[in-house]
Amino acid sequence: MIETIDELGESISISEACRHLGVSRSTWYRWKNPSESRQKKSKVSPPRTLSKKEREEIRQILNSERFRNMSPRQVYATLLDEGVYYCHWRTMYRILDEYQEVRERRNQLTHPTYQKPELLATGPNQLWTWDITKLKGSQRLTYYYLYVMIDVYSRYVVGWMLEEAESEVFAQCLIEETYKKQNVAQSQLTIHADRGAPMIAKSVEQLMADLQITKSHSRPYTPNDNPYSESQFKTLKYHPSYPGRFQSFDEAHAWVATLIDWYNNQHYHSALNLMKPVIVHYGYSSQVLEHRQHVLNEAYHHHPERFVHGQPQLRPLPQRVGINLSN
Repeated sequence: MIETIDELGESISISEACRHLGVSRSTWYRWKNPSESRQKKSKVSPPRTLSKKEREEIRQILNSERFRNMSPRQVYATLLDEGVYYCHWRTMYRILDEYQEVRERRNQLTHPTYQKPELLATGPNQLWTWDITKLKGSQRLTYYYLYVMIDVYSRYVVGWMLEEAESEVFAQCLIEETYKKQNVAQSQLTIHADRGAPMIAKSVEQLMADLQITKSHSRPYTPNDNPYSESQFKTLKYHPSYPGRFQSFDEAHAWVATLIDWYNNQHYHSALNLMKPVIVHYGYSSQVLEHRQHVLNEAYHHHPERFVHGQPQLRPLPQRVGINLSN
């Protein structure tokens, strides 16, 4: 067949010869040069690509006992604060995805779209939000009630208490003690809450008036108007150490104390550009950002080819945080 096409190709074109014989031109080329058709073009990796050894090292770090319960973002921020940079956290996700090791460890809930009350904070101790959640005891219908007060700007837990009942008296204690501990100036603070019984109690409203605190409440039948507290409760209850039920009040209290300390002083918050709440609340964010930028600059200096968009620049912290902010 090859010889026939070659002979016809001397008088007519190869394309016409193939068409007359019912053979595609690409098939004739494969017959003509069988060795070339079997050769595969080698894929050239970009110069910024991590080596196989580097990728395996990063994978082992992500799956290590220290980091196996942390997301790549949390690992990235932790290593960055320790002066270590391997790659961006998106690359960490891609490395895990190659081995089908990327999955959500938590059950996700889809929240409806909603409008939030219009509140603004440009610094710590300007806007707090609080709520109460139940922790299950060892027996059915036995609960411990966790009261948590959060600073919206820094996400720092400024006050909390665990009690065996939901009461306006405990709410007053939480507000008054936290207010004094944070040395809040008069007429500076707004406290937002939903419309639970302790939140709208007359005694609580009177206390806030005496302390010159502006009160704010969620709209009726709209629990998502208090998203910061709900998000913080979810972070605590989906932590790997959460037991589901507690055998005693003391056990629950010890667990809450440990988790609040972790949340304030160790947890890298996504909304804070992976900063710890304690750093933002007490004004150390500029020093941490300067240190992180130095680490990235050093990484860029050694391997500029790995940074597609040029020298990396960290984003500053959000200056306006609040509820239902208008653009």
